[in-house]
Amino acid sequence: MSAVNASGWRPAMGGADAASVVTASGDRGLMLEEPLIFELGRPGTCGVDIDAPALGVSPALAKFRRRAPAALPGLTEPETVRHYTRLSRQNYAIDLGPFPLGSCTMKHNPRLNEKVARMPGFADIHPLQPQQSVRGALEAINQLAVWLIELTGMHGVAMTPKAGAHGELCGVLCIKAALQARGEDRRVMLVPESAHGTNPATAAFAGFAIENIPATAEGRVDLAALEARLGPDVAGVMITNPNTCGLFERDMKRIADAVHAAGGYVYCDGANFNAIVGKVRPGDLGVDAMHINLHKTFSTPHGGGGPGSGPVVLSEALSPFGPLPYTARTADGVVHLIEEEDAAAMGHAQAFGRMAAFHGQMGMFTRALTYILSHGADGLARVAEDAVLNANYVLRSLEDVLDAPFGKSGPCMHEALFSDDGFPDGFTTLDVAKGLIDEGFHPMTVYFPLVVHGAMLIEPTETESKAGLDRFITSMRSLAERARNADPSLKSAPHLAPRRRLDETQAARKPVLSWQGD
Repeated sequence: MSAVNASGWRPAMGGADAASVVTASGDRGLMLEEPLIFELGRPGTCGVDIDAPALGVSPALAKFRRRAPAALPGLTEPETVRHYTRLSRQNYAIDLGPFPLGSCTMKHNPRLNEKVARMPGFADIHPLQPQQSVRGALEAINQLAVWLIELTGMHGVAMTPKAGAHGELCGVLCIKAALQARGEDRRVMLVPESAHGTNPATAAFAGFAIENIPATAEGRVDLAALEARLGPDVAGVMITNPNTCGLFERDMKRIADAVHAAGGYVYCDGANFNAIVGKVRPGDLGVDAMHINLHKTFSTPHGGGGPGSGPVVLSEALSPFGPLPYTARTADGVVHLIEEEDAAAMGHAQAFGRMAAFHGQMGMFTRALTYILSHGADGLARVAEDAVLNANYVLRSLEDVLDAPFGKSGPCMHEALFSDDGFPDGFTTLDVAKGLIDEGFHPMTVYFPLVVHGAMLIEPTETESKAGLDRFITSMRSLAERARNADPSLKSAPHLAPRRRLDETQAARKPVLSWQGD
């Protein structure tokens, strides 16, 4: 194996093969080998000195006293700091490079957002403070709510859901409450094959039976199959648009009209809203409920940044059932924050309850509002345009070396979909994904959506430059050629990462979930 990868990077080893160089310590230059903290620790060692309690143990608590020391690693303060610093250097992060995860929209988090989120009055407030002391924070939340209502063309929004899946549940519970108010017991939720995987799980959790709707040969919802299944037992449809094949559902309005005519409701998964924000309003397409992932569309931290936020926008038909507190348009056309004490007077007496004890995640709200205000409506439309442009650049730059199952259907939206069709026997999508690690990139989403065998789903987002995309495309082309030429070294990639490829089958079937010392 050559130590030079497609991006031109070469280990500083005098030209030697990085994978063949063995050091006594296991270290590779400044990438240090790091044992488990249990292997580093020693019994009796501690980073701080703590005096024994002067009064001893209370007789009432004596039965809870440990009979043996806790099996915790003992480290000094320098050892602890160095351990976690070394581990942090083995992390991949959005500040190091792109996350080309399809369907996840992992984009740059602007530092302006972070500055605002840390402002006094936002960063240091507590959910149990009296409302009178946080009126400014509530106004900021309401400003964000107004923007979300306007951008989606909907009637109201629940800001309390903590994440996308939590938001999905909120929307589905609104549908359930609306059906109950009509005295109807509809038990079936239709979910297209091109929808997100959380959609059927959420509907099942809410008590619905799930039935799949097939996709057409071009990767979109089969309208005829959906219309044929509609009936008095169907509560609605959960559809993702743009869908997980990276395509816009052109029949969205016809789908919504058919579902409404049959007495059902339309839930739209808003995870891919980044592709259409400022360009298309889901409310105009007949959507009744849609969650919005603030981390995907409005650049708040994703994953390790702390609690998330998944506001749910609702149509006028579902708005009366949204959980409290709630922001909605009123008869005078003005958007108001509706709190519990005002619900009945403001026509919101049918709310199904609360989704959370507190209003929401303030850090996510302030970051998202900052992002929106710094762009404005025109700037958000440019976000969508650039995201779609970047995805199509990736699609057209790789379709001659990777199978693009829907490439001939026209332009994609926010993500480009490829497969491992055409690879020789024994070489798969997983090999390309592991090879990307050697190239210095986080792998793309693999084996999803399920409608494409060996799927490779790539979403570059709008925050990647052409130079950055070219570097990624160069690596992907190299890996595709290596797979097509049956390069055996690709089967054992990654070679340059701190750890080698796992036996994923054994890891799933026989996971080791706890440390067992000698």
